[in-house]
Amino acid sequence: MDLRVIGCHGGETPKHRTSAFILDERLAIDAGSLTSGLEVEGQLKLEGCLVSHAHLDHIRDLATLADNRCQMGAPPLIVAGTRETIRILREHFFNNELWPDFATIPTPENPTIRYLELSPENPAPLAGCTVRAVMVSHTIESAAFVIETPGGAIAYSGDTGPTDRLWQVLDEQPNLRALLMEVSFPNREQRLATVSGHHTPQTLRADLKKLRRPQDLPTLLYHIKPVFQAEVERECAALEGVSLEVMKIGDQFLL
Repeated sequence: MDLRVIGCHGGETPKHRTSAFILDERLAIDAGSLTSGLEVEGQLKLEGCLVSHAHLDHIRDLATLADNRCQMGAPPLIVAGTRETIRILREHFFNNELWPDFATIPTPENPTIRYLELSPENPAPLAGCTVRAVMVSHTIESAAFVIETPGGAIAYSGDTGPTDRLWQVLDEQPNLRALLMEVSFPNREQRLATVSGHHTPQTLRADLKKLRRPQDLPTLLYHIKPVFQAEVERECAALEGVSLEVMKIGDQFLL
């Protein structure tokens, strides 16, 4: 599996991009910076996009991605998420008011995007993979994903604070190569992290310890808020009994 980091931050500056990852050049995982960080050639290779939840930093570049693909005559992009996420995209994003409804453009029979509703924990095929949504704990409906390929599996937490079911699913998952895991705020901002449904290093460690062997699972961290980047990295580096690496824009992992 080839994993590319297009964006991996919990906010945006000229040096920081919001969440967007590419697996094997075919499957996007969230879309916060898919067009601001990916050349048009790479955009056209995509077959599907998993959307963890409908907050803007995870969906924003679906708008310009759809626009570019429509102009280039690309095949329909499968946009996959849970029922509530798809509802929000239909009603509040691709709604012919905020942005054109690319599920009907250029024609309803040959649209730019097609929606795939994922039922939690029920496997579905997407872009050569098998994907499962696992519900996590955020301020709106949010899902983690387990993505299985012929070469192994990875997991993506989506936006979440402390949760339980995800760790049970991951303990049962064979051939899990890595976990992409959110952490957003430093420990001193625990109250803000709690009310916004995110992790600090201290809650992250407590959640990872719900796994049988957290030290054996490579855990790639993303979603750190830019203003807290150095502080969160220092606190994560001090955690014991876990295997952590902070992702950077442009990173590429062969898993």
